[in-house]
Amino acid sequence: MAGLVVKPRARILHGHDWVFSGEVLKAFGNPADGDVISLKDGRDRLIGSAIYNSKSQIVARRFSRRRQDLDLDFFKRRIAQAMDYRKRRGIDPRLCRVVWSESDGLPGVIVDRYGNHAVLQTLTLAMDMRKSLILEALKAAGEAPALQSIIERNDAPVRRAEGMELQSGVLMGEPPGETEIEIAGLRLIVDLLHAQKTGFYLDQLAHYETIARHAHGRRVLDCFTNQGAFALACARAGASKVTAVEASAESIASAQRNGARNKLRVDWIEQDVFQFVRAAEKTEAEYDLIILDPPSFTKTKGGLHDALRGYRELHVRAFKLLSRDGVLATFSCSHHVSESLFYQTIADALVDARRSARRLCRFEQALDHPVLPTLPETEYFKGVLLEMMPGR
Repeated sequence: MAGLVVKPRARILHGHDWVFSGEVLKAFGNPADGDVISLKDGRDRLIGSAIYNSKSQIVARRFSRRRQDLDLDFFKRRIAQAMDYRKRRGIDPRLCRVVWSESDGLPGVIVDRYGNHAVLQTLTLAMDMRKSLILEALKAAGEAPALQSIIERNDAPVRRAEGMELQSGVLMGEPPGETEIEIAGLRLIVDLLHAQKTGFYLDQLAHYETIARHAHGRRVLDCFTNQGAFALACARAGASKVTAVEASAESIASAQRNGARNKLRVDWIEQDVFQFVRAAEKTEAEYDLIILDPPSFTKTKGGLHDALRGYRELHVRAFKLLSRDGVLATFSCSHHVSESLFYQTIADALVDARRSARRLCRFEQALDHPVLPTLPETEYFKGVLLEMMPGR
């Protein structure tokens, strides 16, 4: 088997599973992009099997600490292990992330389940080349209810870093059309072929009801509402008024349909959130509960400065719009914005807005998006619930 010898200080020797191009001492056996390769240290000791791609900054991603090939039995075993983990954690198998990349030993493979339908992403070249094996393994998994379709959502720009084209479509079965899911007592319609990500933000499932408990009798502002789940959960909980803002016309249309489906009233506003909060501040608008759930502000480390500047402005505006004892629920899904940086930005925004707040709780990734302590990249989600302190 062809492979790489890594440098003595390579992070893979300290628990990580990636090898970056600058960490390679030498290659042997002439590995080809997409191959399974051996990884060795400077003493010729095997440190695992990995997938290889010279086009990527991450040239190798380890998937096993022993010699292992990517055959059908391997994929069946790993997917079964991923499903078993979720069953033991009490996660609803009909609506969850079934496979989460390195966290389930399948680098670059994401599988989300929506009832009878699964959505697949293969974000690494080697896994994309073995897509047919992954499909066979998914069909053989035997999870109830049986899958009627498997959709490919390989339209994530990250694929370009692996030298792959963007594409989406139906890999098995018929196009599902609009698919109904149920969360927090709401019946929502999602478009698995065209909506953001794989159709819905499954990493927020546990948080809708938590935040809605603070909405009764309150004026709510839901920023970056996407398909309206937070806004509708708050309306269902008895909020006195709910305003939801989203720049995407497509998402607003979907949110309106979800509102009508659940017979809940929300004021849907199609506008850039930054423009909205700036204008709201000028009119001295006030809200009792504000939710900030923006898309990732940066996909690269180089964009960190601008991302933090955006988060700071957004939070300053939100703090100025909150009532004296208002509540803020705020989230970040930018991996490059660490939890400590995110909290420091919030603290700086409180100073700028001349407000004080108490932390009520922290939000973390759901258990179907498991985090590996040795692979920080598996943790991207963070959030906090704050209550303003009157008289401070």
